[in-house]
Amino acid sequence: MSRIEKTFTDLKAQNRKALVPFVTAGFPYADITPDLMHGMVEAGADVIELGVPFSDPSADGPVIQRAGDRALALGIGLTQVIAMVKTFRERNTTTPVVLMGYANPIERYDQKHGGGSFVRDASAAGVDGVLVVDYPPEECEDFAAALRAADMDLIFLLAPTSTEERMAQVARVASGYVYYVSLKGVTGAGTLDVGQVEAMLPRIRAHVGIPVGVGFGIRDAETAKAIGKSADAVVIGSKIIQLIEDEPHEKVVAVAAHFLRTIRKALDA
Repeated sequence: MSRIEKTFTDLKAQNRKALVPFVTAGFPYADITPDLMHGMVEAGADVIELGVPFSDPSADGPVIQRAGDRALALGIGLTQVIAMVKTFRERNTTTPVVLMGYANPIERYDQKHGGGSFVRDASAAGVDGVLVVDYPPEECEDFAAALRAADMDLIFLLAPTSTEERMAQVARVASGYVYYVSLKGVTGAGTLDVGQVEAMLPRIRAHVGIPVGVGFGIRDAETAKAIGKSADAVVIGSKIIQLIEDEPHEKVVAVAAHFLRTIRKALDA
């Protein structure tokens, strides 16, 4: 049983929903990420999604694009991200960590370090899952199998436009959880329609037997609570990035943790 599966199993037994914050690795300061991860766990995070900076993030809106650009300028790439997870694991061996990003850095990593090196090194560092935005399910069954063999999960996005056929394709390959993108657009765009999400989740669950998280557009405790009534997990990214992007180094962790505590309290209410 992977750490992700165990976390969701434990939460279900407690009748609680997973809080999944997203932060870009190396943002807003190159050395902040492990401490920020610990702070988010202490504030109630159940799973952490760690964004791998990339120069052409097709699914990300302006807020996360800026974060990625800033991290890249600080010299943060996939090698550094894996090292951050390893540092986090020195003090935390239970909270799942998911790397979220794009195919290019992973494939470049394998080119530089040898075939299969990303899976090997990510597993050794303590990574639990990988969400690759631009890997369609029909093209990465071997990658999914390699991850599973290393006790890691391959997580997929589903969208309001996903067909029944696409849901079935994802269900055959995905493990851990699936991430339902609640909006047609990029991260941080638009206003979330809670009713539309509630209507979509039963359709997804007709095909997908693993937990379903919802993200894109969740910005406050009220919306998180509403989504948590039907979803298994609530994913929040752009709002956290906005809150911390202009903070001095010494305040970043506290600001993120304060916000997450309001979300945790709402989810548990």
